[in-house]
Amino acid sequence: MKVKLSPSMACADVSSLGQQLLELAEAGADLFHFDIMDGQFVPNFGFSIDIIRALRPLTQVPFEVHMMVEDPGRFTSEIVRAGADIVVVHAEATRHLHRTLQEIRHHGAKAGVAINPATPLSFIQHVLPLLDEVVIMTVNPGFAGQPFVPEAVPKITELKDMIKFQQHHIDIEVDGHIGPSTVSTLLEAGANVFVLGTASIFKSGSTPAELLPKFRNIMEKTAAEIV
Repeated sequence: MKVKLSPSMACADVSSLGQQLLELAEAGADLFHFDIMDGQFVPNFGFSIDIIRALRPLTQVPFEVHMMVEDPGRFTSEIVRAGADIVVVHAEATRHLHRTLQEIRHHGAKAGVAINPATPLSFIQHVLPLLDEVVIMTVNPGFAGQPFVPEAVPKITELKDMIKFQQHHIDIEVDGHIGPSTVSTLLEAGANVFVLGTASIFKSGSTPAELLPKFRNIMEKTAAEIV
């Protein structure tokens, strides 16, 4: 599958969010990653639906909304109406996962599931036919800048084999401390969508739009070496 880069807008400069979005779209972002957090499922707060609605007219690049909230099914229809192209819910936060994924698809968006580092793939093996994307968390969710969890890597390989065995076409996304030191391991394990934050493109001294093409070059070079 094609390697895709998804800047995490939670790491962007909030005072110039729209401008950074436009610059990253011009620099070649494949999609944009938005975290919605409720202070309960994770101990932090993220973007609101209104912010996604306000930013949506600025670009045609797909919006991926990562719902780190309890009972996300309450908000899926509104998230899609606000402009989400992909809605990702956490398996750990969803009492009726199958129903929630069906509702996301019913409202016209692609459906994704995220699982935390300690969550086994058995949580999602029976909903793979409803999925367009699985997000493997490579940090514990809620805050930027956390250390990489290496135990997530074999889970990616296991998921890749599971998808192949069931003959599905599902993106494998990784979210958390994605940078030059981790990308080779993640590519080799089978990930193809990478959420980019403070370990890659949101760094002091350069703009995210300057660093995105450089990171893509690193990814492409690394992928070619693996093949």
